[in-house]
Amino acid sequence: MFDTLQQLAASAFVQRFTLWLNHVLASEEAAMARLRPHAGRSVRVELSGWPSLLPAPPALAFVVTRAGLLEWTGDQPASEPDLRLTVDASNPALMVAQGLAGQRPGVAIAGDSAFATDLNWLMDNLRWDVEDDLARFIGDAPAHELMRIGRPVGQAIRSAVALLAGLAVRQGPPV
Repeated sequence: MFDTLQQLAASAFVQRFTLWLNHVLASEEAAMARLRPHAGRSVRVELSGWPSLLPAPPALAFVVTRAGLLEWTGDQPASEPDLRLTVDASNPALMVAQGLAGQRPGVAIAGDSAFATDLNWLMDNLRWDVEDDLARFIGDAPAHELMRIGRPVGQAIRSAVALLAGLAVRQGPPV
């Protein structure tokens, strides 16, 4: 029963994550234009070294749509993806901390080089405009003020997380 519940939760999370990715992609026409030529191609993200004590992560395989968005393939990923991204996930907490600090994890890439180049461009240049999304709900002025206050707080949190992540890397795993 726990496995079924975990699978449902993981599936729901990846579905919401895919919606968020598509929201960010759709906010930038240049991003969708980069993906349109790759319509029908698939990309699989593999987490290598995932700790066996943690529940297995869901399959992270996506297909590019004709609109230049991503569609999660669920538990039916393509047998051989056009692009495979392998991320070292042997320390998920450190990986999350580095992500919060704005650092990209090390990724090994195998597959179509043009597709990889465009995905790399997206990772380097695509950003979520939080202020614009907030403005839709609370208006422009309150959203701007909230972001003016939130940016330094967020930067302080990212700096603290980066410091802690750096300490964890220097100290190595606990013995």
